[in-house]
Formats: sequence, C-alpha cells, structure tokens
Amino acid sequence: MKLWLQVLIGLGLGAAAGLGLRYGLGPEQASEIVETWVKPFGDAFVRLIRMLVVPLIFTTLVAGVTAMGDPKKMGSLGGTAIGMYFITTWFAVSLGLAIGTVIKPGEGVDYSGVDASSVESIEGRLDRAAEAGGIVDRLLDIIPSNPVEALATTDVLPIIFFAIFFGIGILMAGEKGKPIGQAIESAADAMLKVTIVVMSFAPYGVFALMTWVMATQGLGVLDNLLMLALALYAACALHIIFVYGSIIKIILRLPIARFFRGIADAQAVAFSTASSSATLPVTIAVASDNLGIKKSVASSVLPLGATINMDGTAIYLGLVALFAAQAIGIEMTPTNYVMVALTASLASIGAAGIPSAGLLLAVTVLDVIGVPPEQAVLIVAFIFPFDRLLDMMRTMTNVTGDTAVATAIAKFQGELDEEVFRAKDPL
Repeated sequence: MKLWLQVLIGLGLGAAAGLGLRYGLGPEQASEIVETWVKPFGDAFVRLIRMLVVPLIFTTLVAGVTAMGDPKKMGSLGGTAIGMYFITTWFAVSLGLAIGTVIKPGEGVDYSGVDASSVESIEGRLDRAAEAGGIVDRLLDIIPSNPVEALATTDVLPIIFFAIFFGIGILMAGEKGKPIGQAIESAADAMLKVTIVVMSFAPYGVFALMTWVMATQGLGVLDNLLMLALALYAACALHIIFVYGSIIKIILRLPIARFFRGIADAQAVAFSTASSSATLPVTIAVASDNLGIKKSVASSVLPLGATINMDGTAIYLGLVALFAAQAIGIEMTPTNYVMVALTASLASIGAAGIPSAGLLLAVTVLDVIGVPPEQAVLIVAFIFPFDRLLDMMRTMTNVTGDTAVATAIAKFQGELDEEVFRAKDPL
C-alpha cells in the first residue's frame, strides 16, 4: 500500500477513534486516556522527523551549493524564489478576503463568553512573541553569531545562511575542499535514506496525533466556528488548485496530476503535524525522488519556503480580519481591504520564525482595521481552541506552495529531471 494512502487511513481511523472516545467515555476521561497513552506516540513521531531537520538542511544545502559550482547561481536562485513567494502570498491573502466576504464567517458570532483563563493565556503568548523585537532585529538574527547554537536550536534561517557560506568556502578552497565536500554529499544521501526509514512510522504517528486532536477537541467547537473553518478550507483548496496548479500546468507546462501525486506524502504529513518545519525532511525527499528536483534547488528553496512562505497563514489572517470586522460590526472599506492584504502579506513572511507568531500576526492585522487591543485578544482567544484543525489545512497549503515554487525554480534553472517528474506513479 502506498505511504500517502496509509497516512490518509491513519488520519481517518484516528479521527474515528478520537471521536469515539470523546463521545463514548466523555471529554474528561477521553482526554486523560489519550494524553497518557496515545499522544506520546504522536509526539515521538514528530520528534523523529524534527530530529532530521537540522542535519538534512545543513548537509543537503552545502552539497547543493558545491554542486552548483558557481556561488552567483545561488543568489539568482534565492532572489527568484523570494519573489515567487511574495507573489503567491499576495494571491493567497486576496483570495482569503474574497472568500470571507462571500461566506461571512463572523456574522452573528458572540465571543463574549470567552473565559478569563483563555484571555490570560493569549496575552502571555503575545507578550513572549513581542519580545522577539522588530523587523530589523529579525533580519539581523538571520546572521548567526554562533552557528553551533543555531544548529542546536533549529533556527532555520541562520542555518541556511551559514550553510551557504560554508558551501561557498568549500568551492573557494578548490582541491583542498573536495574531501569535505564529498563527505557532506555522502552525509546528505544518508540523511535522505534515514528520512525514508522515519516515514515508515508515519501512519502510526498520524493516527496518534489525530486521535488526540479529536478526543480533546471534538466537533462541538465547530458550532461557533463552522463558517470560519469552511471559509479557510475552501480558500486553501482553491489556492492550491488554481494558483499552484496554474504554476505547474500553465507556466511550466507540466502534468498537474503528476505533481499532486508526487507530493502526496508531504501533504499528508503536513496536514497531520501542522508544522512546515517538521515536514521539511519529507518535503525534500519527495521533491528529489518524486518530482526530479535537483539537490541544489531542493536543499535551498524548500528550507527557505518552510520559513518564509506562509500562504496558508496569509489566507487565515485575511479571514480572521473579516471575521472580527463582521463580529464587531466594523465596515470594511476598500482602504481596509488593501491594508489587511498588505499587512497580512508582509507579516506572514516577516514574522514566520517568532514563537506564537500566528497569535501576534492576528492581533497585528486586526489593529489596521481599528479593532481595539482588548477585543482583538478576545477574538484570538475565541478562535484559539479550534486553531489546531485550522492550522492543519494552513500547513498543507504552505508545503504545497513550497514544492510548487521549488519545481518552478528548478525548471527555470535547468535543474529539473523531467523524466522523473513525468513518471506515471512515483508512489
């Protein structure tokens, strides 16, 4: 059985098991059971794939730089990737605003019953996120003062920065640098094999994670947030099909069905873990093995995308802004729409690495349409208990966008093996 199908079965069985426990034994007992006996297996799976992130990014990126032979090519590749990420993010937030205007997820919502503990929790998260500093500090943080510390803390952008410079150093060293270059290339190949081993546990990890989510949250939380969930899932699905599909089919003239078959494993893991960074080893593996994207592109564009490409988050921020405006009664003028689109696009890229980034971003976007800070916190606290199920779709959208852009960059740079891409069934 194909891995992506095993993962989907794990998702379905996990949802059924979690709901069965919750509505069969009651929320408290179900939560206690899954927290003790089920969730640890999901946590173990997430830890396994997170274990791969740092060594995989570092080894594949260094190997990719050395394989290019010309450091200037890396600058061209990175600039094109960032440009495409900005463009798709703008489309994403615009689509989110359009869907929110049609579905109206915030009409008739009463968020006044949010309990005080939830508000305090959100305020604490916002305080911690605010400590991350402004945009200048975030840009400076990309340059690691201690590369070893960046590797130890899984700080992705500094790792990318150091790996690129280290790869350039190997090229500049000439013959003396070849032994270490070959060793790192061998290490990158070994890490991709380790990724395949870890992915064999994916169906079980996904089952555990989905059981935990459904047992602890259930479907009752959908009562007030059903329209927001429908709007988000619809907007993300349309963005995946039409924006990413257009990149593959119209711009690149490649078979779109083959693209989606090739990334099915990464999409399933992204949906279940709700983490682009945790999914990164799988994303790199499917990009190389199923789509034929060469190492020099996959190892640089995909880690960058996992950090700054947040199309799903951009859609979500636009929807939350409309949700708040409709719930409070704020009229959305053309200027408000433009400000939300601009703020959400920039914020989703610029603040992706901040702890509790989603909470800070939501409050930031709500501020531009005149939502008072205390009401913004109430709205975020109202949505937060349901955020995991929303985050799963957002993350799947982000990962799909990462692979679509990586495919485009590989095609533009002549680094795409189209024979591998057009193979009938890579799974």
